[in-house]
Formats: sequence, C-alpha cells, structure tokens
Amino acid sequence: MIIYAAADIHGAQYRLNLILDQIQAHKPDIVVICGDITQFGPGETAKNFLNQIPIKTFAVPGNIDSIDVGDAITESKAQNIDRRCIIEHDLPFIGVGGDLPLSLASLQIDDAGFMKSLDLVLDQKSILITHVPPFRTMDRVFIGHHIGNKELRTLIDSHRPRLVLCGHVHEDPGFTVVGSTTVVNCSLGKRTQGALIDVNDMISVQILD
Repeated sequence: MIIYAAADIHGAQYRLNLILDQIQAHKPDIVVICGDITQFGPGETAKNFLNQIPIKTFAVPGNIDSIDVGDAITESKAQNIDRRCIIEHDLPFIGVGGDLPLSLASLQIDDAGFMKSLDLVLDQKSILITHVPPFRTMDRVFIGHHIGNKELRTLIDSHRPRLVLCGHVHEDPGFTVVGSTTVVNCSLGKRTQGALIDVNDMISVQILD
C-alpha cells in the first residue's frame, strides 16, 4: 500500500495544488491529511479543499482548525477519522486530531461501532494519524526546543504502532524510527511537499520536495 501524507495546508490553495500535483505524479492508494487544513476556519474551506482530492482520503482536524472543520470533513468526500479506527488494506488506521487531550490513553475511539479507549485499540499493526507529533520525534522548532506531546510519546513507546503520521511542526518535516515505530512529520514545509510511504513487509519513506 502506498500512502501519500501531508499536513498544514493552512487554507492556501497553492499548498493544496502541491498535494494534487504529488497525487498525480505518484498515484498513491490513499491520501492522509494530518490537520490544519484551514487557517482558523471556516469549515467550508476544508470541505472545498478535501473535495478536490480525487482519491480515497482520511483526514483529521488540526489545532488551529475551527470547530466546524470537523463537521466539514465529515460532509466532504474524505473520511473523518478523528477518534475512529478504520480498517484499510487490512490495516487499522486510528485518528486523533486537534490538540491532544491530557488523558490520551483513555480517549474513546469508535472501533466498528464500539467505543474503546485508545490504550486498548492501539497495537503493533496500527497506523496512527495525529496532528501533533510525539515528543522528541520530528518536533523541533526553529529555536531548538522539542514541542511534541509527551503522553503520545509514552503511548508509542509502550504500544509500538507500526506507523505514526503527523504534522504541526513546519520546521521539522521528515521521518525517524523509534523502536519499531516509524514516525513521519509530513508538514508542507518551505521545501517539502508531504511524504510518500510504502507500507509493505517493511516501511519505506520518501520526503517529497
């Protein structure tokens, strides 16, 4: 399975055009949008942008997306995966968008109509989609500080999901491996245009520019 992942469109059509060009060039199986689709809304912008993506798309809102963006994702052609677990290509995709709650492990996830805590849903086969990156993994801002989420990092260290897709930190796009987990910051940075991830027996990542 080939995933094209991107984050931080921030309401700019030219950034969406970069995404559309990469989809045309690489023809992935699925697109994942990791939040901050808009610049503080409105939801109609998110819906308009997501409806332009021509293939199956999972999306979560980001920390500066307005409240109505979540509803707009649901109303669009994309699938709103925020606080949901969806099976695609026999792999569980789990979404947790926006600002992450303090009690992340107990966050309720809709898994085929059953509400379960993230702590129970997340496992070594999972592909976790967030907006905010885990602490000390592709989360360094320009002044050198790490601003990722510490509880998310704890969950990754203990549950070892196969892949984490995130954005938020524009200054640090790229990927790293933490234990057995590949973490990809797919933010549309000054030089980068998202990430192409080949999920097979092994995971390979290409940061696009």
